[in-house]
Amino acid sequence: MDISIIDATKVTTKNGLAIGKDSAPIKMVEFMNVRCPYCKKWFEESFDLLNEYVKEGKVQRIIKLLDKEKESLQRGNVMHHHINYDLPEKGLTDLKQMYDTQDQWGNLSLEDVAVFAEDNLQLPEKEEPEIVQAVIEEAAAANIKFVPTIVIGEHIFDESITKEELISYIEGK
Repeated sequence: MDISIIDATKVTTKNGLAIGKDSAPIKMVEFMNVRCPYCKKWFEESFDLLNEYVKEGKVQRIIKLLDKEKESLQRGNVMHHHINYDLPEKGLTDLKQMYDTQDQWGNLSLEDVAVFAEDNLQLPEKEEPEIVQAVIEEAAAANIKFVPTIVIGEHIFDESITKEELISYIEGK
């Protein structure tokens, strides 16, 4: 990922699932698509570590579900429409459930993905067109083309970050 083209000053803490306290000193903005295998890797590998930092009040995660035009990611777009942004903690649990079952719904038709979300995951459709569009526009303004893209201050990275690097970004070392 070429991070030199990304303008982190265009990345905001609005229009995402805000996990953790607003008073947390570190804001981590994560652009993801739940159908992306690299997003799944990032989500799963960082989950426990980030939950600890959130629980300690050190980090607030702002997860932005980015609808992508790429055919292989469109199923993720459908899943994104089943996230309730009004309940961020539940949203995080729902994202985990989506990633855990990605192999089951990842190759279904778009219509069947919606049915899977409702019937198998018990997630009703919760369309948020304003949020979806705002995230797409923000990613375009910041020149974010790939998922996952994670921003902590001036640090921009993807799923290939090591646990040690992530800790150093959070701890400011």
